[in-house]
Amino acid sequence: MTDRESLSRRAVLQTVVGTGLASAAGCSALESESDDAASTVEGERAAELARRFAPTLYFDRAEPWFPTDPRPYTSEQDGTTIVDGFDAFNGYHDRMTDGEPPDPTAFYNVVEYEQSPLAVVQFWFYSAFDQFTTNFHWHDWEVLHVFVDTETDNPQLYVASSHSRKVPNNEFLDPDPEMVPRILSELGSHSSALSVNDIRDRFTRLPEGDRFADITNSAVETIEDLAEIPVAYGLPRDEGSRLPYLVPAYEGAPLYEHDRLPSVSREDLISASLTVRSFDSLSRPPSDLPTRETGLVFQHVDRGEADPDIEYDLVPSSELEHITDFTGPQLSFEFAVPEFVEDAVAGHITTTGAPWNQPRYENPAVDISEPNHRAALAERYEAIGAPAEIRTLIASLSEAVSNDDAPEGDGITTEDTTVESVALLESDPEAVPTSGGLAVIQDVPAGEHRFTVNGAGVAPHSETVSVPETSETEGPTRAGVDGEVPLVARENATRLEVDPTGADSDLTDLAVDDDFAGRLYDAPLSEPDAVYVHGGGAYTTEVRDSDEEIGAFRVNPDPQADTATTIDRPRTGKASLASFLADIAEETRQSVLEEMDDDGDTDDDDDDNPGSSNGSENAIQGLERALAAVVEAAKRATERAEAGDRGNADKQLQAVADRLQRVASRIEDASDDLSDPLSNAARKRLEQADRRTEQAQAADKL
Repeated sequence: MTDRESLSRRAVLQTVVGTGLASAAGCSALESESDDAASTVEGERAAELARRFAPTLYFDRAEPWFPTDPRPYTSEQDGTTIVDGFDAFNGYHDRMTDGEPPDPTAFYNVVEYEQSPLAVVQFWFYSAFDQFTTNFHWHDWEVLHVFVDTETDNPQLYVASSHSRKVPNNEFLDPDPEMVPRILSELGSHSSALSVNDIRDRFTRLPEGDRFADITNSAVETIEDLAEIPVAYGLPRDEGSRLPYLVPAYEGAPLYEHDRLPSVSREDLISASLTVRSFDSLSRPPSDLPTRETGLVFQHVDRGEADPDIEYDLVPSSELEHITDFTGPQLSFEFAVPEFVEDAVAGHITTTGAPWNQPRYENPAVDISEPNHRAALAERYEAIGAPAEIRTLIASLSEAVSNDDAPEGDGITTEDTTVESVALLESDPEAVPTSGGLAVIQDVPAGEHRFTVNGAGVAPHSETVSVPETSETEGPTRAGVDGEVPLVARENATRLEVDPTGADSDLTDLAVDDDFAGRLYDAPLSEPDAVYVHGGGAYTTEVRDSDEEIGAFRVNPDPQADTATTIDRPRTGKASLASFLADIAEETRQSVLEEMDDDGDTDDDDDDNPGSSNGSENAIQGLERALAAVVEAAKRATERAEAGDRGNADKQLQAVADRLQRVASRIEDASDDLSDPLSNAARKRLEQADRRTEQAQAADKL
């Protein structure tokens, strides 16, 4: 793995937010100022532009569905011409002979803006099916837009379609006019990455030496090495990321078993080496998925760019406009949502439909997803409207793993995830794949949304996020804690449930801290909710109410247990926090006693004689006794608070604070005799106890 591939995504994310990344916090093509009208260019002039910019296409070695002509699969329905999904899927494979794709075709459409010397050549590519990580659906239309200055005949901008309007497209401003456009088609989904430098069949996100990157999307600087990270979907498997695909199913059975697909077998879909039956069918993220390899190369004519395996036809898309629709039954997979009672979202898969029924067919500028690119064209051409402000949600995904510095089962850490996941907003359920572990969802309406992440072999994550009316300076909304969302392998995951309906106040927020990893979750809480955590952690669950009072609960999940850990009567105030202090001190005291027993240290010597031969044993016993004193004072504080005796509750909390200082001294005295993991844990828990004691003393609510 190269240095650029091992960059810390958390550092990337923090710098994105700090600098106000334009593509994340800037403008949306969908909300931009109006563009001038464009008219269709026909005849030889359109054909000449299409021939000049007809791209070379590089496909994955495992690709089953290549650009083809849908007309052989048309049928009549209610007096209109349609393409049925079953007919196209089955017919395509029926006509595939000896691996030769049938009817290799690109369709072109050319429009020209009336008030400016700007034309756009669109290349539309139809595939019979789409099978990907985020979805699968009948029919697939992908497009490359080439914006051309009609006075200089020079290309101004390439826009290659990504997965959806929620994901930044792959775009390049001011490409070399002498170079033929190249498209790297993603396996199965056919999402189009650009290749504009001298590495023809590889996506290059970052400049390498004298070689420039394949996209000019806005970038950020990381803290580590000042490398720029453009925000675009890209081509994950070409960048070293693992990307599992899903097996499409219909009516509960694999799609290839359907009786309307006699020409389709399992071997006609994405290779089994790259697919999983479902995300939750794995106990851990897959580690052996193959990366991208170049297979067939498509060109319109031999231009010396590559040795084409297939030469495709160029056909005006107007010859297809009699087709009114591309149909097929809904295909979807369930998207798990970790709520108090596990839920699921389905039906989030969409098909783009016929290109000529889409706004971008008549006005390609609506497909510009990078606001700086739209701003550049708007400055050059009056026909293009200036970009407008958008709201964007971002999150960097990590993976929770056991921490070697913690006692076994009592602490975790987070690492960069190497497997891509899928994110969506339930308010607008359009699945978005991550890239390099970074989820970027554009054009998010202001308000509250449920943000959910699923991935192969990991437990689902879900939280409520509030998206404000933002500006460029405020930056994007960050999900997770400071933008980081830790995921947990299913084999290690346990569910922590919180039911606010039994609370004694109006709870508003839920947070979860691990002793070693720190805060892992912090989000609004308005109904029974659940969070998946690593079974090998030691957690503090915090709740906050509408009066800004705090409550805390100690949670040590059993990694072997099948049942969830439930907090069914969460409360806030002095009593809750004092009870927590008793729990965490007693937990630490028990850990010290267990280590004493393991070492055979059972003598009850006086801990005031550290210079004796039993000094080490006495130091550990002194720590145990200091912790016992904290437990005693914290329990009395809890009893006084529950009885409504504020004055004596505060006196006992002051006693807790004083005795915690003694604990700190005893930890140092015993540090050479305690195991390193327990010494580390004792210090971490002391920090937590000090903070919660201050909160308890400041609490107004008993």
